Amino acid sequence: MRGGPTTIGSEDHYPEERPVRRVAVADLWVDEHPVTNAEFGRFVKDSGHVTVAERPPAPLPGERVEDLEPGSLVFAPPPGPVPLDDWRRWWAWVPGADWRHPGGPGTGLHGKERHPVVHVARADAEAYAAWAGKRLAEEPEWEHAARGGTTTTFPWGEELEPRGRPMANTFRGDFPWRHDDAAGAGTTPVGRYRTNGFGLVDMIGNVWEWTASAWTEDHAVRLLSSCCAPAVGPAAEEPRAVTKGGSHLCAPTYCRRYRPSARQGQALSSTTSHLGFRCVRDA
Repeated sequence: MRGGPTTIGSEDHYPEERPVRRVAVADLWVDEHPVTNAEFGRFVKDSGHVTVAERPPAPLPGERVEDLEPGSLVFAPPPGPVPLDDWRRWWAWVPGADWRHPGGPGTGLHGKERHPVVHVARADAEAYAAWAGKRLAEEPEWEHAARGGTTTTFPWGEELEPRGRPMANTFRGDFPWRHDDAAGAGTTPVGRYRTNGFGLVDMIGNVWEWTASAWTEDHAVRLLSSCCAPAVGPAAEEPRAVTKGGSHLCAPTYCRRYRPSARQGQALSSTTSHLGFRCVRDA
């Protein structure tokens, strides 16, 4: 990816994207796609890494570690329309959910080898990046890469779906209960949708992606709650990092963060079924 002066942020959408800033980004090698289950599996086999979601969570006051089960947050669509002011209506804490079992016990990765790995905390992403001789991108680097050399709302233009054609894996239907695809909401194999101007895929949609940047008020007021990736338990009080790109759960009626400028703060130990990462390497 060619660097240089670039603009990040937006004045036209959510408050946390403001103000627009002019920054300089160095030349960078950027992974073509988010890290896949197959790639993460090779890392785990070689390193023996155990992810955050595979370990019991830190106990709250009065809790015993031995009573706590490892697990993660999984999207669980309700049977019908629900108010959109309470994420607990479509998220469920599932014991046993982790990167190998993205839907919980009884689920697996067969046929999903080229899907983005999910249920990874920021530390898991950093461990993979170090193993691969790479790193996570800073927010300006990530946003510049996602734009692909454009200045439009989306990397492909001003319309989310030009002529009705889906350009990224986002939620199509009535969020959160009815998806236009009979298979429902979920990750798709990397590269199903067209590349951007830098030859990168899935910078928008599919999964949110961790960055190396701490969540700050650089763009505007602090984001007090994450519409798409809720924090629960001790994670709600943790420092946060910036995640970018939106996911397969971003919809026109809810969380319209399927744009390069969109951002949200995510607790460092949070793991969900729509949060992954990609790596970069200094040129």
